[in-house]
Amino acid sequence: MFRGQFPYTIDAKGRVSVPSKFRDVLKDKYDERLIITNFDGCLIAYPFSEWQILEKKAANLSMLKKEAAQFLRFFYSGAAECWVDKLGRILIPQVLRDYAKLEKDIMLVGVAKKIEIWSKARWDTAYKKSQENFDDVRDVLASMGL
Repeated sequence: MFRGQFPYTIDAKGRVSVPSKFRDVLKDKYDERLIITNFDGCLIAYPFSEWQILEKKAANLSMLKKEAAQFLRFFYSGAAECWVDKLGRILIPQVLRDYAKLEKDIMLVGVAKKIEIWSKARWDTAYKKSQENFDDVRDVLASMGL
């Protein structure tokens, strides 16, 4: 499982170091291949085997439903395979950096079976909003049995 939040910088070529804790999870449980795509103002990076599980579930969505078609088009069109290099970095394609507004200061956030990659400014806003809404979220989760 990926856990924690780590501030990093992204270089001009779009390379970013993957936290050693995340690399350890990749080595122990997966390979060093991530599928990165756009989602909710940030990027999400799935280990390849987790991405395959997601693809199987998404294959059951009806393309006849407008919302499903829009989601699949957006989600898959941004997907890129990225390998962790020998120096522990990934290269994030320009189109994904543009979408997530990744310029210099970024956050890598572990969220169970995936990694979120945020611009620092967007992360600060999203995290603050999560804190402000925590009581409401807690009530919803309790009603779901968590």
